[in-house]
Amino acid sequence: MKQNLAMNKEWEDILVYLEYHYGIIHPISPQLIGKSYELALSAGKNVYGVMAGKDVYKSKDQLKGFPLKKVFLYETEDEYFRSDLYEELITDCIYATKPSVFLIGATPEGRALAPRIAARFKTGLTADCTELLIREYLNLVQIRPAFGGDIMAQIITPNARPQLATLRYGAAKSIEPVFEHRIEFINITKEKCMNKIEVINSEIFHETKGIAQQDILVVAGKGIRKKEDLSMLEELAKLLGGELASTRGLVEKGWIPIDKQIGLSGQTVKPKLLITCGVSGSLQFLAGIGGADLIIAINTDKNAKIFNIAHCPICGDLYEIVPELIKLIKNGQNSGLLKSNTN
Repeated sequence: MKQNLAMNKEWEDILVYLEYHYGIIHPISPQLIGKSYELALSAGKNVYGVMAGKDVYKSKDQLKGFPLKKVFLYETEDEYFRSDLYEELITDCIYATKPSVFLIGATPEGRALAPRIAARFKTGLTADCTELLIREYLNLVQIRPAFGGDIMAQIITPNARPQLATLRYGAAKSIEPVFEHRIEFINITKEKCMNKIEVINSEIFHETKGIAQQDILVVAGKGIRKKEDLSMLEELAKLLGGELASTRGLVEKGWIPIDKQIGLSGQTVKPKLLITCGVSGSLQFLAGIGGADLIIAINTDKNAKIFNIAHCPICGDLYEIVPELIKLIKNGQNSGLLKSNTN
């Protein structure tokens, strides 16, 4: 039997899961807060946060200035994430707040937690969303590529609450903590839950800056004739202070590691400047670059799909254009085209 909670006014507002690791809030959290605040403004609702971990009370200073009405801080004895315990704590928070929407980051931790919460509340879950919208009755439109990236599916959960979605890293811009209102922090210490999972070992993983955190990216596509030619694009990227990225085709050839891949099966990026070289612009790839501030596309095919979204489409041979760009930059003549657009 369906819950029919869509029009139940008890289930409203938005709850955001804030990841907390060893005293630091995960960088996806400001992105989730920003998207939640955007949705809440359009619906006239509030945004709440929930966080769990050891010494979570220390996170208060990091949260100051964010547009959160309340933040529920669940203190745990363990420093590491444990899905069975966090499921119990988040369930407690959901019953206390009755959110219409619950958003989680599409991180390893979020992907482990979200299905457990969805099963607990017998509600739907859309994973790895690239966009979210709110319709009437607070129905959340959960948008993500489907069928190999051939379409952008719009998914809703009209008859169950809360509506769950995980948002891909980089799919929303981080919001700045510039709000003056005071957040109400609610500290909660729950009795220790029965261990269903035994943690044998725990190590701190120091993540390096990847393509999702870069302001400038040069992207190699199938227009690259041979692996050795990537050095030309790497030189352009370094001269601009950026990194080389790739489409799936070159990753499958083994020319570029998978952590450099952009798209549905890769990463979502939001650089200030994106230069694509020999990229046709499949839906699978376009799903990962929608937030770029400036897109310069180089392709010999005047009908390439990438030109439909490029701010500066250049129909020409990358083997002629890229060397000229490199010469201009080395001669200090790039300020008028590139630097001014990345400020």
